[in-house]
Amino acid sequence: MPVSDCISEIKKIILGKDAEIKQAICCLLSQGHLLIEDLPGVGKTTMALTLSKVFGLEFIRLQFTSDLLPADITGISIFDSKKQQFEFHHGPVFTQVLLADEINRATPKTQSALLEAMEEHKVSVDGKSFALPEPFFVIGTQNPSYQLGTYSLPESQLDRFLMRIEMGYPDNSAERKLLSGQDPRQLIQQLETIITASSLLEMQKAITHIHTSDEIINYLLKIIHNTRNDNRFVHGLSPRAGMGLKKAAQSWAFIHNRDYVLPEDVQAVFSAVCNHRLQCNEQTEKTVMQLTNEIIQSIEV
Repeated sequence: MPVSDCISEIKKIILGKDAEIKQAICCLLSQGHLLIEDLPGVGKTTMALTLSKVFGLEFIRLQFTSDLLPADITGISIFDSKKQQFEFHHGPVFTQVLLADEINRATPKTQSALLEAMEEHKVSVDGKSFALPEPFFVIGTQNPSYQLGTYSLPESQLDRFLMRIEMGYPDNSAERKLLSGQDPRQLIQQLETIITASSLLEMQKAITHIHTSDEIINYLLKIIHNTRNDNRFVHGLSPRAGMGLKKAAQSWAFIHNRDYVLPEDVQAVFSAVCNHRLQCNEQTEKTVMQLTNEIIQSIEV
């Protein structure tokens, strides 16, 4: 199975992070965008490079800083004196995998330049629309909000990311292998491309045909409505979040070589899909993670 081959190839570089690898692939298959939040130096950029290499996708890394402008992302029209007309020069967003590195170090105005691209897969400049390559996958990395020089991502931006994951520190055996081996950045160049971009597009279409029974839909609705009726949250999950949860569950089933969704698939992706979309009230002592775990445990399958 090509997906299992991809997982095996990625595990050569990303050590001891099987769940995170599957979640990243799940997000890519779901035609969503991935947010990786963690401390600097734990492998966020390495994960993005490895994914693009194994899936044979064009890759551009864009470092977000406080002085980055929206035109630095989308591109700009420049007047050509010979042709006596403006010509649009494509920005780095015109790629298949865009690594928006440290996205929360840019100002909210610059962050918003990605909203249309992530949702519509196109960019509008000077009244004209320009289609982005397919597949189009944004991997945003962000440092914890308590670190200096960061701007919190607005809810509208967070909602564009289908999933958010954390890398965390490697376990002892994985870190020993990391210290004993070669630099992962050098090893990435030796990785095989398992799936081409055209094959990935076919797989993304196949995901939509993974069977989701009425019982699973009812289960999803119970989860979504539970978040909306729980006054410990500022607001519940949006319809877009619900559709994203369903599609991520379909992709999780596909990764595990099934053509139907089980409740376990929904539970496996629920945290990554929903935790960054929910916010606790100030009076609530528990974290979002604790509350969502309670919801999953309380709803009967």
